Amino acid sequence: MTELPNVHVRAEVLAQALPHMQRYDQEIVVIKYGGHAMGDRAAAEDFAEDIVLLEQSGLKPIVVHGGGPQIGRMLERLGIQSEFKGGLRVTDEATVEVVEMVLAGSINKQIVGWISAEGGRAIGLCGKDGNMVRAKRAMKTVTDPESREVQTVDLGLVGEPEHVERGVLDAVLKAELIPVLAPVAYGADGQTYNVNADTFAGAIAGALRAKRLLLLTDVPGVLDKDKNLIPELTVEDCRRLIADGTITGGMIPKIETCIYAIDRGVEAVVILDGKVNHAVLLELFTDYGAGTLIRRS
Repeated sequence: MTELPNVHVRAEVLAQALPHMQRYDQEIVVIKYGGHAMGDRAAAEDFAEDIVLLEQSGLKPIVVHGGGPQIGRMLERLGIQSEFKGGLRVTDEATVEVVEMVLAGSINKQIVGWISAEGGRAIGLCGKDGNMVRAKRAMKTVTDPESREVQTVDLGLVGEPEHVERGVLDAVLKAELIPVLAPVAYGADGQTYNVNADTFAGAIAGALRAKRLLLLTDVPGVLDKDKNLIPELTVEDCRRLIADGTITGGMIPKIETCIYAIDRGVEAVVILDGKVNHAVLLELFTDYGAGTLIRRS
């Protein structure tokens, strides 16, 4: 008898999830997976379970993953010294080979394996496959900490998406497979480029006009100046908070990705903490949500 209340609670949770499932039925949801959650086996298995449940519930999930820490460890193991400009790693020919090996190889297949272990049917791809994503060299700007001057730095073979050919993904989704995408792409010059995973996910979500783009990070979401979570923002709110210094540092490019995706037809973007157990399910299938939701207005 002691277990009965728990059973009732679980049934109530499932009933509350129904309208959310109906809202996302047959809709595309792009999830960028990265950060420390990728290095925790239990968290990775929870994430894979969430993805399989989304697909079984009628959604069309697409996973885009990063892998910065793993790339750093592999470069160190191979004795490849990295050059940094403005605190950002320069990707040269030797480095991009390692990037492709780690992202499109070991990490990509590991995530596919986790999803398969939970009963899902996943396929690992990168931007090169089927010419899915064409990239161009990205020029980054950094602010000198002493002079406060904005400088442009060349980070070598770091790219940004220039064009997304959605035909490959449409075919994969039609086959009821779960795409797991590594952010590596060709340029028009035939060169391989390392693309930021957030930016890559934003381009994929925009090209497919996804219902949602979820950016799993290492923080709860967007915080105000008192470090409290802001549950919801408009695009105009985001621009105002960047201007007044509330949104700073690494959160700025994430917000820029959110605005980019929304401008291209994504209904809303959510920045949420990937370390929270079942954060994806909390966001999509409950009334409470998780993190900061950003929409046009």
